[in-house]
Amino acid sequence: MSAAITRNRYWRLDAHPVGQDFAAALSLQTETPAPLADGEVRIAVDYLSMDAGTRTWMTGRTDGYQPPLALGSRMVGLVLGRVCESRASGFAVGDLVRGFGQWAELAVVVPALAGLERIEGPLADPRDPFGVAGLNAWTAHIGVCDVAGVCAGQWLAVSAAAGATGVMACQIGRNLGAHVVGIAGGPDKCRYLTEVIGVDLAIDYRAQDVSAALARIEGGVHAYFDNVGGPLVDAVLPHMAHYGRVAVCGMVAGYDGAPLPGPARFDQVLMRRLRIEGFFIPDVLAAGGVFPAVLRDWAREGRLSMPFDQSEGIENVLVAYGRMMGGANIGKTIVKVSR
Repeated sequence: MSAAITRNRYWRLDAHPVGQDFAAALSLQTETPAPLADGEVRIAVDYLSMDAGTRTWMTGRTDGYQPPLALGSRMVGLVLGRVCESRASGFAVGDLVRGFGQWAELAVVVPALAGLERIEGPLADPRDPFGVAGLNAWTAHIGVCDVAGVCAGQWLAVSAAAGATGVMACQIGRNLGAHVVGIAGGPDKCRYLTEVIGVDLAIDYRAQDVSAALARIEGGVHAYFDNVGGPLVDAVLPHMAHYGRVAVCGMVAGYDGAPLPGPARFDQVLMRRLRIEGFFIPDVLAAGGVFPAVLRDWAREGRLSMPFDQSEGIENVLVAYGRMMGGANIGKTIVKVSR
């Protein structure tokens, strides 16, 4: 271990959070880093990604796509930083890497288990691996193109449309020539979606009747990119076009506890002959998927962008996480750890 590495701060999961009281469930710990084992890499973290899906890892649910974290464990999430020590082949000191590590100043990972990858080439923005070249953009592309099969001229509706994945899905649909409906909470988000992203229709679910707004779309919605679940599904299903597709990306409405009840308007799946499919980016990573080149092209052309909601310092992780889970952010919520 490098003599310069004498302290590490990390967040520990002490209890299952109740609602959004994360401060009562996680604590900031300080340690002297242990020596690396064979096959491990130590990363000096520059940025941490705040992602809604990690909320399920804090619960005791065992039926999710990821086993819950044991109480007393270090909180896990995506990290972006530089290798500062390596005992794993293929990773050298100084490499810029992204993968699943810990909410920490120094993350220790086994590359194969962490999905660790080197980031190559110059970056227009050092945060791009969490933005236009990140997993949210890739996830949105899979959902819009592969799962929902959106085509030019069709109507695409996106929930949590001003969030990190939603804002990417809206832009991808727009770039494909689709008509895009962004469903978001609050006038600022809706204004961003219409004035910056260029969606055809923004619906403020807090102030508007989502069902009534969608009812005005002649022919119905051909594809629904769902990040939320819950009551919004019931608002959308009756206004889907026949043979429409629903790409289920997230269930943020139910991440903090018991599973959500089934849609009250599930009958519409039969009546409208809908196809509903859930998808998960780690499945694509495990299968050796390659980041879509078109996303990089669109970013270079100025047709794909990611706004960042950035907090500073490891001590402010829970502030950032609370903003993201409470819907206060537009775009990607991150924490800059390095000073």
